[in-house]
Amino acid sequence: MSDPSIDDDEFPDDDIIDTTYDDISAGNDESQPEVEAEDPEPRNLPILKPKSSLVPLDPLTAYLNEIRQYSELSAEEEFELATRYKKNEDPAAVYSLITSNLSLVVKIAMGFKREWQNLMDLVQEGNVGLMKAVQNFDPLRGVRLPAYASWWIKAYILKYILDNWRLVKVGTTNTRRKLLYNLRKEKENLERQGFVPTTKLLAEHFGVKEQEVIDVEAGLGASDVSIDTPTHDDGSHPGQWLSGGESPGAEIEKEEIQSLLREKLKDFMVSAKPIERDIVDQRILADKPKPLQEIGTQYGITREAVRQAEQRLMKKLKAHLLETMPEVADLFK
Repeated sequence: MSDPSIDDDEFPDDDIIDTTYDDISAGNDESQPEVEAEDPEPRNLPILKPKSSLVPLDPLTAYLNEIRQYSELSAEEEFELATRYKKNEDPAAVYSLITSNLSLVVKIAMGFKREWQNLMDLVQEGNVGLMKAVQNFDPLRGVRLPAYASWWIKAYILKYILDNWRLVKVGTTNTRRKLLYNLRKEKENLERQGFVPTTKLLAEHFGVKEQEVIDVEAGLGASDVSIDTPTHDDGSHPGQWLSGGESPGAEIEKEEIQSLLREKLKDFMVSAKPIERDIVDQRILADKPKPLQEIGTQYGITREAVRQAEQRLMKKLKAHLLETMPEVADLFK
């Protein structure tokens, strides 16, 4: 069960995890359901039976029905399995510890469904937190696994929401994550006490720089805007300025066509005559085409002969490209 890619430092402090993500869902004052620390309440899920329908069960319903087969463990069973895992890393023991708490993950994830509509995303992240909790769980501390795992499950869910809530991440450090979780709540507390929640006062309370508070407030108040969103009356948008007037898709398409043209031209040059190769290199592909007279002098022919050879070569090259790349027919219209 060891996962070396997970770093404990990436999560907020305990006081951050105890919050209800108020700042992320600004305007919603309802509190999230708390997980019992001492004696978790029963986590039995309702039985969801598939109905006779042409529409199959949704993934969440199927998942709930699947995890109902795993019953909760008693304190004695939990202690025995956790001890066996700590001593021998018994895979069967860790499997039982994880599966018996899958319904706990669903319960905690449902407390965040207002912040994230796809509940299965939260359940998957919560399951990762559960596995991390089982890995670190010490049965000798006298704490039940569900109470201990609740912190890890909630931490992973909160981090997932924060990382995917915005295209531009605003909670990139533990300090900023702490502000995101608690900023709105602390402003309301200060207002109830008769204080004006200035950025300076908030920075002193959280022990951070004033600029950190300003940046987080700006991030919370802003929303992601596409660079293709028109900003002027003529319909122009920032994406045009960034890409020189062409959309990123058009630029990619242009590069792909140019790459294919170079490849087909290389194949064509294999069977070309020496003079034809020079005409392609020195006239057709050159930034500064070489005069016809110079090429004629090189091969001992007239300027007109080189011009006619170039025209014949262009017809042969066009026919070759249309045969091997029908998609570039529009380029020759």
